[in-house]
Amino acid sequence: MARERLHILVVGGSIAGLFAALALRRQGHAVSVFERSATPLDGRGAGIVTHPALFALMREAGLAFVPEDLGVSVPGRRVLAPSGAIAGERALPQILTSWGRIYRLLRSGVPETNLHHGKALLRVDESADGVAATFADGTRAEGDLLVGADGLFSAVRAQILPQARPLYAGYVAWRGLVEEADLSQAARKLLCDRFAFCLPPGEQMLSYPVAGADEAVTPGRRRLNFVWYRPAAAEGELPRLLTDRDGTRHDLSIPPHRIRPEVLDAMRADAERLLAPPYAEAVARTAQPFLQAILDLETPAMAMGRVALVGDAAFVARPHVGMGVTKAMADGAALARAVAAEPDIAVALAAFDRARRPVGAAVIARARALGAYMQAQGLSPAEREAAERHRRPEAVMAETAVATPDLL
Repeated sequence: MARERLHILVVGGSIAGLFAALALRRQGHAVSVFERSATPLDGRGAGIVTHPALFALMREAGLAFVPEDLGVSVPGRRVLAPSGAIAGERALPQILTSWGRIYRLLRSGVPETNLHHGKALLRVDESADGVAATFADGTRAEGDLLVGADGLFSAVRAQILPQARPLYAGYVAWRGLVEEADLSQAARKLLCDRFAFCLPPGEQMLSYPVAGADEAVTPGRRRLNFVWYRPAAAEGELPRLLTDRDGTRHDLSIPPHRIRPEVLDAMRADAERLLAPPYAEAVARTAQPFLQAILDLETPAMAMGRVALVGDAAFVARPHVGMGVTKAMADGAALARAVAAEPDIAVALAAFDRARRPVGAAVIARARALGAYMQAQGLSPAEREAAERHRRPEAVMAETAVATPDLL
């Protein structure tokens, strides 16, 4: 018997929402995507580490692409000592792409008529026959199933699981993109053909090359993406970092252009003092670094009634596992399979929850273990000793952004 064609509402038009829409449309369902932003999200995000599972999921959703065309291929990894000398190397071929490149590929698969921008969710209402979403502009959409794919600060999750909130992990990440052409030859030689690291005490800097303007991947036209993890106590240092040019205290993030000049100056001075010279140069030559508080988010359920959560709306792991995009796509694919296998929506969503919630929990646990040594507080001596095992150069190269079967 043919599966009934459903009308599915997807709240959130980023990668998680677009992929879920693709997977569900491929089964013949009618899918409408509602994005809070008034404009496409094309310019957002920075670097992404790809995995074979990510490519398999994209093909499953019907996308045509050549993996090597998505970004920059590197043969392996290296760790730089504070002096700039190579402290360790490991062969690990990977393709490193950008958030924007993946977003554009997914967006190309969803018809413009199914994408609705400027739709800030106000309320979700369920009935025996369906579910409805009401938006701030006064419009309302009705469907058989609603997918919350609206990210870390999900309005869908806030309504159905208000107790599930992001928790600060005790450290922040400074992120940036610098043009390869703006770096010295010495820095380019050490950083721009590898996934690289530097490990100051209690901190971690990593970088890898990504495509430049117009998706250019030829040497000299690429960009270097870096992430510098630094402890910042919740009381004291974090509020200082998140207080903007006008003295306004932001909660867990701050617009890059609002970061105070003295905060940027201090960060660049610390880079000169703590990081290998090529990294200090990269930080100095990045026009607008941005700051990200590192958070954990774990939900007690990924489905309730006719509502499902996918991607960062359900679980947000610290970035060390490099699995955010792949996990979001795997959530969408699992939801589509569950809906295809079971005509009763509540039963289908319960099966989806059973399949994906343990995976989300495993990703969270792995990411916490990898990043524990950078937490500014909260670790016992025994926990810190265990965490230190993950900061050895060999462990960092082997474990960072490497997918394992239990995380998929």
